[in-house]
Amino acid sequence: MDEINNALKLLESEEFGIVLRAKGIVDSVDGDWIYFDYIPSGIDIRRGNSDIIGKLCVIGSGINQDKIKELFNV
Repeated sequence: MDEINNALKLLESEEFGIVLRAKGIVDSVDGDWIYFDYIPSGIDIRRGNSDIIGKLCVIGSGINQDKIKELFNV
């Protein structure tokens, strides 16, 4: 969860574009799933029920898709 929190904080950098919202579901090393929501004024990270695959959605302007993929290991 700390790794996701640190990645979400990096979204404030202009190298990723202007990120207005990001949300996703990723699997963790312990088998649980981590759900997250990001807006510039806050981050929400929580554990949830299992899902079949991870998901990531980033909304904004001038989004650098390659940098986002690199950040989230997609």
